[in-house]
Amino acid sequence: MSLGPVAVVGVGLMGGSLGLALAGRAGAREVRGVDPDPEALRVARAVGAISHAAESVEEAAAGAEAVFLAAPVPLLPDLARRALAASGPDCVVTDVGSAKTGVLAALGDAPRERFIGGHPVCGGERTGVVFARQELFQGATWFLTPEPDARPDLFERLHGLVAALGARPVAIDPDVHDRLMALVSHLPHVLAGALVNQAATTAPGGREALRSAGPSFVDLTRVAGSNPPLWADILLANRAAVLEAIRGFATGLADVEAAVERGDREWLLGFVGRAAEARARLRAAADAAPVAPARVVVALPNRPGALSEIATALGHAHINIEDLQLRPGPPGGEGELELVVDGDDAAREAVRLAAERGYRVRRA
Repeated sequence: MSLGPVAVVGVGLMGGSLGLALAGRAGAREVRGVDPDPEALRVARAVGAISHAAESVEEAAAGAEAVFLAAPVPLLPDLARRALAASGPDCVVTDVGSAKTGVLAALGDAPRERFIGGHPVCGGERTGVVFARQELFQGATWFLTPEPDARPDLFERLHGLVAALGARPVAIDPDVHDRLMALVSHLPHVLAGALVNQAATTAPGGREALRSAGPSFVDLTRVAGSNPPLWADILLANRAAVLEAIRGFATGLADVEAAVERGDREWLLGFVGRAAEARARLRAAADAAPVAPARVVVALPNRPGALSEIATALGHAHINIEDLQLRPGPPGGEGELELVVDGDDAAREAVRLAAERGYRVRRA
């Protein structure tokens, strides 16, 4: 695909990898980078992550087709407002933060129809643009969180961009995103840190627990201590969902404690058995063989929210949209939304979900 100028605000590991992938995979003719650290900008240009170092968000966003915000989570609302104000009426603005509802709530009266939140579920233990790599997003789930008033044409552009980077775009509700991430990303970082800290400060009989740890402990705590400023900000940005996840875990842990205290082997067998079954489902999903794509065509009313509603419904049902093409209709009429999904089963479910919501839909 051919792409005009794009802006990347923040050129660390994620922003630098974005710049490399936008130029190398998505065909961006110009990648403008913005960062408060001059050395990061220098390295980003040296490794080819950006082609131009801009002085400000406003300079980078002017005339851009897309703006990616890869800055720390607390800075995202202000950066989003500035990027929306400085960019043209057909520029999509997105971010890569792992908490979404706070950013959306802080946008105020900014042109929200051009902001579509995003979150690539990937990263690395080493940070900084020097470790950026073009293939970072290959095969990764990339959540998109369009609000009902998101412009369909801009969602189509962003979806195509994410797919061009090698990721798998999945649309879900912002609140659902934050609750999911609290369970499968944010809580694991909390637990890994708690396990390491407990072992580091415990020495039964004078023998330090950390020096007795085996591979299972090392695997379980791999993410402990990852970029402390980043993770402190993430936990606070997703405070409500993280608290809900921690309290739910504490309740479950209390159940285990009670079973161990009363010597209830049958309960513990069930607990470990259910975990084994869940782990097998996790592995099966990761190892699933690819299936032949199928096409679904939806008659799409020319009104805000229609495309977002369909894409989000499919995302919640774990139906991956490999590709989408929007053919707009006349004002007040209907256009067509053609979706490419993973196989016949997914296509049948997509047809059912769209029809349930009142859309005319058919298999292509």
